[in-house]
Amino acid sequence: MKPYQTAMGLALAVAGGLVLFGDNSPAGDIAEPVTRGRATSAAPAPRAGKDAKPQAEVAILRLTPRAMLVGESGEATFASGEGVFQGQNWNPPPPPPPPASNAPPPAPVAPPMPFTVIGKAVADGAWEVYLARGDKTYVVKNQTVIDGTYRVEKIAPPLMSVTYLPLNQLQQINIGVLD
Repeated sequence: MKPYQTAMGLALAVAGGLVLFGDNSPAGDIAEPVTRGRATSAAPAPRAGKDAKPQAEVAILRLTPRAMLVGESGEATFASGEGVFQGQNWNPPPPPPPPASNAPPPAPVAPPMPFTVIGKAVADGAWEVYLARGDKTYVVKNQTVIDGTYRVEKIAPPLMSVTYLPLNQLQQINIGVLD
């Protein structure tokens, strides 16, 4: 046998002996409850601490009734925000709204050009520009209307002038220099 096993067996034997032959007599002292009331003349004087300063008597406060904490139904939840389960919001308050201005709203502006220039060519002395938008390809010349929204006004490389018809605003697309 190893030495620690021998030591453990000996400790077990000593513990068993104490259980069998130890003092099994019941304790004769009974702790009685102490009734505390408000400080009266018959009450003991306040206890003195290490510094010999008198310490005040400790008072235990009465419990708060359950109905007061969780409501009459007793079904308070975290979301209901009542009683003991009230939530606490630690977020900073939102910034105050900006002051209302009397300035008129800005004028509407045409959206950015949705077309990509694929290329350009001269056909019969007039310029043609090849545009792409999504899966569609357009071949446009002067005064061509695209989808009822844009009208080509002028093609003069390196720019093409296009009018956004709903707002009648002129926009330009860079189509590249002469080849």
